[in-house]
Amino acid sequence: MITYREAYQQGFSCLEKQGITEAQLDARLLLEYICKTDRNTLLLDGERPLQAEQQQQYEELIRQRAKHIPLQYLTGEQGFMGLTFQVNENVLIPRQDTEILVEEIMRNRFDGQRILDVCTGSGCILISLLKYSNSVCGIGCDISEPALEVARKNAVNMGVNAEWICSDLFGNISGTFDIIVSNPPYIEDEVIKTLMKEVQEHEPKLALSGGPDGLTFYRRIVRDSVKYLNPQGKLFFEIGCEQGEAVMALMKEAGYREIRIVKDYAGLDRVVHGTYGRNGE
Repeated sequence: MITYREAYQQGFSCLEKQGITEAQLDARLLLEYICKTDRNTLLLDGERPLQAEQQQQYEELIRQRAKHIPLQYLTGEQGFMGLTFQVNENVLIPRQDTEILVEEIMRNRFDGQRILDVCTGSGCILISLLKYSNSVCGIGCDISEPALEVARKNAVNMGVNAEWICSDLFGNISGTFDIIVSNPPYIEDEVIKTLMKEVQEHEPKLALSGGPDGLTFYRRIVRDSVKYLNPQGKLFFEIGCEQGEAVMALMKEAGYREIRIVKDYAGLDRVVHGTYGRNGE
């Protein structure tokens, strides 16, 4: 019978041999997931025996992680904004960088507003905003119906009421909004080939590819967003770290003002937002 520590050491060794960047952490997290333990167990109770079923389940997850399947797809969850979201291969895994976008919207939003989340994916942006706001209503749209199924489940799990619409950007959207937010596909097509295997081979390319220059969806969203914003409405984007000036220029040309670029915790450009229309309109 194998012990908890021995299982971890075998898992770590397997992942390390396959070039998994955070082999130690992932081996521990997968073991905790299977055994329903925490990080202290390895230190304080490492000699506890693993049940045969637990060992089999753990070894299977290690085999899958060794193939560079993302950890979050194996456990089916990812933390974001202090909440736990369900994820699978139909949605991008929520990143900490995207929390910068949510936090910036929260600094600029008011109770009672109406929000549209374009390219919603798992729904993590909209659900977080609704969860931490009062009397705010929202719609999340995505071209992928499987992604929307994930978003709907997350909304139910969080006790959040939102409307989810299958739509190619604004194609099936009606009405106007106080805030439009989007974390659209923004990676240049050629760059996708250089990404780590976990991303390029397993996360949905539909949610990654931003066209030859990465700006395809920004152009479309900026152009059409003005038809769906209330007076003094605001548009928020997550961007790639080298896209700030280009997205700002698109927004300025479309009639946005008070355009700002917000940096992430690493000091890189991460968010662009602006207000549509002239003062007093």
